[in-house]
Amino acid sequence: MLDSLAVTCFHPGMEAGLDNPFWSSLQTRHRALALQQGDVARYPPEFAPFLGVADAGAEVDDALAALVAPDDSVLLLGIAPQRVPGGWQLEAFADLAQMPCTRPLEVIDGPEVIELSGAHREDVLALTALVYPHYFRPRTMELGRYFGIYQDGRLAAMIGERLGTGTTREASAICTHPDFNGRGYARRLTAMLTNGLLARGHLPFLHVSRENRRALRLYEQIGYRHRRDIGFWSLRRAR
Repeated sequence: MLDSLAVTCFHPGMEAGLDNPFWSSLQTRHRALALQQGDVARYPPEFAPFLGVADAGAEVDDALAALVAPDDSVLLLGIAPQRVPGGWQLEAFADLAQMPCTRPLEVIDGPEVIELSGAHREDVLALTALVYPHYFRPRTMELGRYFGIYQDGRLAAMIGERLGTGTTREASAICTHPDFNGRGYARRLTAMLTNGLLARGHLPFLHVSRENRRALRLYEQIGYRHRRDIGFWSLRRAR
């Protein structure tokens, strides 16, 4: 399931790509999924509503028209185009905290952690709909490995992998059903996935809203460090 604990030595070059996570992932780890036109690439909508641009100065007019349907919207992280064509609305959200982890974490005792599969899809979609209703799509689970804790026949908490490059992996969809808050499930899952990624030689990282103070404190306490605040935008195409 999750890999055995190991210590990996990291160097600054391993963080390459973290400043432009969607684009970097679509050029490497998820290149086979990328819908791309020139310097613009996106995930298929059934996987994720994410779009990346190679750099802020990229010419995006024709690419956006080809990749984003009328009345649809996508999300950008790290880099947004300096200029968008008429009929498009680029809205800036509050920056997210980007946090990597370079050392193994303490795994607290708790219930069994299982790897989630297609057989658990409906439970996963139901749980993420409570916490991440705009980000988790029907095929998001195919972007990486996902793990969960079941209690009383219900999916109580989960975590997964999403973005990444050859040297990095993003811990994502870290959530607990409100009925099971306060039991340390998110901490247990985060530590186990983090240690498994380190054992594989990958640099784990995650993104968290600064308004989510509880989660931010948890990640800081267990060993994640603040790397930078990273820009986050919505880009919508009018009809």
